[in-house]
Amino acid sequence: MLTDAQVQTLTTQVLWAAFALGLAFGAIAQRTHFCTMGALSDIVAMGDWARMRMWALAAGVAVLGFNAMVALGWVQAGHSIYGVPRLVVLSNLVGGLMFGFGMVLASGCGSKTLVRVGGGNLKSLVVFVVLGLSAFATLKGLTAVWRVNTVDRVAFTLPAGQDLPSLLAWASGIARATWAVALGLVVGGGLLAWALARPEGRRGDVLLGGIGIGVVIAVLWAVSGRLGHLAEHPATLEEAFLATNSQRMESLSFVAPLAYAIDWLLFFSDASKVLTIGIVSAVGVVLGSAAVALATRSFHWEGFRNAEDTASHLIGATLMGVGGITALGCTIGQGLSGLSTLSIGSVVALAGILTGGVAALRWQTWRLERAA
Repeated sequence: MLTDAQVQTLTTQVLWAAFALGLAFGAIAQRTHFCTMGALSDIVAMGDWARMRMWALAAGVAVLGFNAMVALGWVQAGHSIYGVPRLVVLSNLVGGLMFGFGMVLASGCGSKTLVRVGGGNLKSLVVFVVLGLSAFATLKGLTAVWRVNTVDRVAFTLPAGQDLPSLLAWASGIARATWAVALGLVVGGGLLAWALARPEGRRGDVLLGGIGIGVVIAVLWAVSGRLGHLAEHPATLEEAFLATNSQRMESLSFVAPLAYAIDWLLFFSDASKVLTIGIVSAVGVVLGSAAVALATRSFHWEGFRNAEDTASHLIGATLMGVGGITALGCTIGQGLSGLSTLSIGSVVALAGILTGGVAALRWQTWRLERAA
């Protein structure tokens, strides 16, 4: 068993690794304009699928990476929030719809908000604060009560984890690792094949963004689920995952971590408020984005145009905060990290996010046409 000092040293290593991966995410996203909302906007407005192929490439790499680690026995989906047996399908769907609609109003999802902050966007700084506060309220405050008493009540307890390898292993008697390899190759390989099928999917920026972001997601799973995993914590004598707010293994997500970042800042003197993977990776994204923006001379200050622009971003940020917690994640949390585990809930949440995003883009187009 490790000593307390060794646990602290290991925790520090986990935090530094998460911070470095956040830096990489921010730098890559700033350099390649990686953005789920932007990908949807490109399709709706121009019929351009390049950024969606970048997103699919990232998802494929993350799926292949995570399920390879499952096959090796390094991680398992049931150790994350995405693989638990309780499937809150209505929360996933409704929260996803809210988040998707909100990200369009706020000019980007949680990760894009952090990337924009790094690029000097003051609007995104306001979105960050409002998103974080509304997310915290949905974790522990007024909207949390509403969430628990409404959509969270519609849930199903599955006989195994809600990730497909676990469910199919239970139903078939074939080992979970075998299903992880098979499904990882089919789903991850399929996403890669689709992403690379056309020339726009093989451009340098698309390859950098897709492969780079996918690798970051997979490596952080290894950091949290393997490096940071203790079979028996010396203080509790129970299994533990170091430096996580959920007490489970985590990869990148950008809704709850923003709430915990604000909580950490506000109650810094409280010894119980400690740095976690989510907090340090969010800081890393901002700094990584800022470094690239300054190096490429694209850093510039940007504020709100008018009251309507302000209202749109405030409403969008609130919808993202409430929706992201309700759905158990965002375009990165459910869309990449969750999807990499092959979780049913993640697929439902992602469908809601994409549907909400397209609906908001159509609504904005209708408003512009009506005004004209």
